[in-house]
Amino acid sequence: MNKKVDQQAADNIRALAVAMVEKANSGHPGGPMGGADFMHILYSEFFNYDPSDMEWPFRDRFFMDAGHLSTLMYAQYYLLGNYKKDDVANFRQWGSITPGHPEVDVKRGVENTSGPLGQGHTMGIGAAIAAKFLQARFGDWMNHKIYGFISDGGVQEEISQGAGRIAGHLGLSNFIMFFDSNDIQLSTSTDEVTTEDTAMKYKAWGWKVVTIDGHNHDEIRKALTDANNETEKPTLIIGKTIMGKGAVAADGSMFEGHCELHGQPIGHTGADYAKTLENLGANPESPFDIFDDVQAFYSDLLKKKEAKAAEKKAEIAAWKSANKALSDKLDFFLSGKLPNLDFASIEHKAGLASRAASSGVLAYLAENVENMIVSSADLSNSDKTDGFLKKTHSLQKGDFSGSFLQAGVAELTMAAIANGLALHGGVIPVVATFFVFSDYMKPAIRLSCIQELPVKYVWTHDAFRVGEDGPTHQPIEQEAQLRLLEKLKNHSGKSSFLALRPADSAETTVAWKMALENKSTPSGLILSRQNIKDIPAKGSRYNEALASENGGYLVKEVENPDVVLIANGSEVSTLVAAAEILEAENGLKVSIASVISEGLFRLQPKSYQDSVVPKNKPLFGLTAGLPVNLEGLVGDNGKVFGLDHFGYSAPANVLDEKFGFTGEKVSKEVLAYLKTQQN
Repeated sequence: MNKKVDQQAADNIRALAVAMVEKANSGHPGGPMGGADFMHILYSEFFNYDPSDMEWPFRDRFFMDAGHLSTLMYAQYYLLGNYKKDDVANFRQWGSITPGHPEVDVKRGVENTSGPLGQGHTMGIGAAIAAKFLQARFGDWMNHKIYGFISDGGVQEEISQGAGRIAGHLGLSNFIMFFDSNDIQLSTSTDEVTTEDTAMKYKAWGWKVVTIDGHNHDEIRKALTDANNETEKPTLIIGKTIMGKGAVAADGSMFEGHCELHGQPIGHTGADYAKTLENLGANPESPFDIFDDVQAFYSDLLKKKEAKAAEKKAEIAAWKSANKALSDKLDFFLSGKLPNLDFASIEHKAGLASRAASSGVLAYLAENVENMIVSSADLSNSDKTDGFLKKTHSLQKGDFSGSFLQAGVAELTMAAIANGLALHGGVIPVVATFFVFSDYMKPAIRLSCIQELPVKYVWTHDAFRVGEDGPTHQPIEQEAQLRLLEKLKNHSGKSSFLALRPADSAETTVAWKMALENKSTPSGLILSRQNIKDIPAKGSRYNEALASENGGYLVKEVENPDVVLIANGSEVSTLVAAAEILEAENGLKVSIASVISEGLFRLQPKSYQDSVVPKNKPLFGLTAGLPVNLEGLVGDNGKVFGLDHFGYSAPANVLDEKFGFTGEKVSKEVLAYLKTQQN
């Protein structure tokens, strides 16, 4: 312990944060100035990782919630050698590796993308669940910690309710979170928006809570020591800090704790940029320097970190040598690979709802994919994830031998936890709820896409055929929203999402195969509540449904068709019924395309696309959602029959009749469309 260098290191972090924001003329300097003491003590004395092996699976992990405090991370990691001077000097600039909000970059210590408040610490809780899950299977030697960093805004975001409840309920003693409590928000002081007792709230959820002076290094040490020794509860360390700690005005007087220091360069406030840097021990002419004593301290520290990691690696190597079978299994889990799966062996009864077919697939996966964690928002017996649950049991405090997370009614929390599970690695996360409640999940789905995480989303009750529950529970516009993500590219240049709406049981099995094999982006299965007639097959329906892996294919093909009908999901079987009428009563030749994923279909060669959806033929689409779902496929000369209104409360078969979704009524719509093509 060296009090002088500890203070210098914290002030160095403050100065770097101030300089980064000032040079970029954009950012949030005040919070990093307050959190600098905690970060230095955490990383110098408690955080276990290998600087020479940043992706070491058994490292401690730090999950930032308050992404606007990115300079706090960049400054700390600059001291640790993860960034160069030019990197911090080019904060928020085009092409830099120091973006305005942190973007996952494990090799430099950034474990998660953050910015939307509340999600960062919830992803950390997901990582802590993954660590407990793996520890239960491979031994207590797997004892790395997950640290979170949250601000007032993250505490206030509603997702913190679900995250706090679940972490406390599960007794995530490996999760330690620092709350940077400085009483200042972006536009106001916290007393303008809340009078709640945060400590009491977290205690009520089952957390260990301690309140400290966030600038007192001895208090930080004691809090972190106690948190690391805790075996029953997650820990919340409430650090009372000062916004803009160390800032001074032009006359040399202190200018700390002001709201205006939060979200703009301090040179735009009552503080003085140069005077503040001088007060912190920095040179305004060279503000991105690391202080000499701090540089020497951290150079020595990195050697100690490597040595300590080497000791842990030796312990793990001894375990691996003594437990060959378990070691091989662990390596396999961490590889992200799938076991050999025989999807063709999964049998379904005739005419199942696709949610029921999914249940059958999940039952098979429960017995064959040991590192899958399935979660449901209090709907397992309705979204049919109970097919998986019946083969395992739920995660409980002190018992993580099961594989099912009962999330309760908390869709956003559940989805963010799944992102954290995926970020940690070694597990395959699946989350399920009703499709209409995907609306609650959108912020986390978006972060799944941005971070390129292979989370599997299961959405059931996919259309107005939810029936009696009425318009609040009947999805109309939701599929269009998800299809937009298929059109949106991630930073790797790939479609950011894979949305799959299978037409029958066989396609549901194939959809699961596609989702599991998609390891570079999130996938969503959109499944029916009601039973669906199986698509007629010439041979093995499963083998024919494998063509879904192209995104779309012809389930019914005739030579030189008079019309090609296009749909996905349960509407495909409605088209089959309509085609029977059109052929028998009108002498038409009809082909039918099932396009389970337009985004994937668009990636196929144009020759293949044209063979399924020929642009020189009349094209008619049917969707239970907005017509825009299929308008891009049928083109300007095509016709899409869909819905342009919310649903109503009535039995599903009545709604089919009223809305025109029967074989007979669709056949009339097709005939009316063909008449327009003859004119």
